Amino acid sequence: MKTITYFCSILAFSTIITSYSQDVVIETQQLSKNVYMLTGQGGNIGLSIGDDGVFMIDDQFARLTPQILEAIKKLSDKPIQFLVNTHWHGDHTGGNENIGKQGVTIIAQDNVYKRLSEATPETPKIALPTITFNDKLHIHINGEDVLVFHVDNAHTDGDALLYFPDSNVLHTGDTFFSGLYPFIDLDSGGSVDGYIAAVKRALMVVDDDTKIIPGHGKLSNKKGYEFFLGMLEDLKSKVLAEISKGKTEDDVAANTSLTKTYDDLGYSWAFINSERIRRTFYKGLKH
Repeated sequence: MKTITYFCSILAFSTIITSYSQDVVIETQQLSKNVYMLTGQGGNIGLSIGDDGVFMIDDQFARLTPQILEAIKKLSDKPIQFLVNTHWHGDHTGGNENIGKQGVTIIAQDNVYKRLSEATPETPKIALPTITFNDKLHIHINGEDVLVFHVDNAHTDGDALLYFPDSNVLHTGDTFFSGLYPFIDLDSGGSVDGYIAAVKRALMVVDDDTKIIPGHGKLSNKKGYEFFLGMLEDLKSKVLAEISKGKTEDDVAANTSLTKTYDDLGYSWAFINSERIRRTFYKGLKH
């Protein structure tokens, strides 16, 4: 059975992000000798550049592919060898068809393939991952052993994080929205508890010097990721307390005091505003 989730919350998410600017500039930030971060619209892109070629993490939207490729060409004249999708959402996989047509091998967690292959409208075959994994994967490229690992039922049911040990860089996918409330996609297998567990697992990998590429938002570090975890745990505790009092979803959604600390820090944004994050936590924690 085809899922229409792709044209529900995911399409809305992509539309909101796209609406930020019609004049997109792809910006490049070097994080180590080989690893770079590209920002534009949609999910942040990670790159490893070296003698073996280009290793790419996520590809934003299809219409941005020419600009993204132009940015990559400024770093290397070698071809893209591999593309890893951190999950199935269109702001991270929208360029798959364009990248796939260049003969690039697309890699993702098993559930990413499942959701993309069952999506409506149908995902072109060339845009689907050709290599999938269940729990973890090691990719040896550009002199580095890249660890790709799956976290269960976090942002979605197919999330992958990537760690470059020699460069000491972590790409979190959407298990981290730096300075923003996260989108926890309950309809795609995400969960509040799983999301928190994913962040805790990722924090076990990093140290104080690790550069962290979030799924959305500015480049961060361990301290920023820890603060994000604290926010998640704080909201969970507060919403559970409201649930134990018999409060309804609408009660929690209307209780601005639950998120005031983070609202004041600017965590509320167009797609996940303070009311929506309160509703998400209620739905995710109400059993």
